[in-house]
Amino acid sequence: MTYDLQPHYAKYIIHLNMFVDGIVEKHDIIGAIFGQLDGLLPSEMDLQELQRIGKIDRILVKLNHKDGKTYAQILIPCNMSKLEIAILAAALETIDRVGPSRAETYLVKIEDIRKQKRERIVKRAVEILKNWDELVFEGTEDLVKKVEEEARKVKLVYYGPEKLPAGSGVYTSDEIIIVEGRADVLNLLRYGYDNAIAIEGTKVPQSVIELSKKKIATAFVDGDRSGLLILKELLQVADIDYIARAPKGKEVEELSGKEIRKALSRRIPVNNLRLDLSMAVEDLEAELDKAFEKKEKELKEKKEFPIESKEEESHKKAESD
Repeated sequence: MTYDLQPHYAKYIIHLNMFVDGIVEKHDIIGAIFGQLDGLLPSEMDLQELQRIGKIDRILVKLNHKDGKTYAQILIPCNMSKLEIAILAAALETIDRVGPSRAETYLVKIEDIRKQKRERIVKRAVEILKNWDELVFEGTEDLVKKVEEEARKVKLVYYGPEKLPAGSGVYTSDEIIIVEGRADVLNLLRYGYDNAIAIEGTKVPQSVIELSKKKIATAFVDGDRSGLLILKELLQVADIDYIARAPKGKEVEELSGKEIRKALSRRIPVNNLRLDLSMAVEDLEAELDKAFEKKEKELKEKKEFPIESKEEESHKKAESD
């Protein structure tokens, strides 16, 4: 027989078995317990008084009737001293009648609930120690890093049949930012730009070509020779509207939030350029440098500065802290 350990004050449970030579019900047995112990024990151990002050809880009885006889299991949760429990258990064994029927009552065991609680504490403590690294952050920096990683997992998607790494915004935004690799997409996600997609190589995937026809496309390339080669390929096969470039010698994946904002704010419309795609990489770079310098000068004269996204602001604040 199981017992729901709801009473927070119970320390022990007295387990009794009773045999009754006749058919009786639960209320008959409980009545016999109170009736036959009345006046038998000292006044301070009167069952009704013990229940009133919370030293014993509700008496539980489970019955089984067979061949005109009754077999009962009795549980009495209590919060008393060992001496008092021993006296009560001995007194309960004297119950020899339930109504008109003869009865036999004997003690099975006295269960220590605190022992069960201690066993559960030990088991749970072992589980906590095993999972310590998952439950405990080592420091603030580690916390920020974990939050960023989780944010990336949520926003990173894989677009098209080529499974190209991208931000979830490529599906909903009117504009896309085309970058070289997965690390570039992750860095842009870190600073709140969720509309980037990676071509993952020098050959432009068909999915990117089709997407550039539907959305305003910015090619955001690394500030090295490789970035220029990828840009030439994009300009030949995709519908590129703007060009943005990382500072010379830097890759998009290693840019700070400020550097990303600056590069995107200086993006130049492809229609404003006079590009010959057969020109050497060095000539293409020179043409782009002139256009970027002109764009930056225009921004300074108009005093136009890009507005930070909420994600950038929160990340910037975390870095300063």
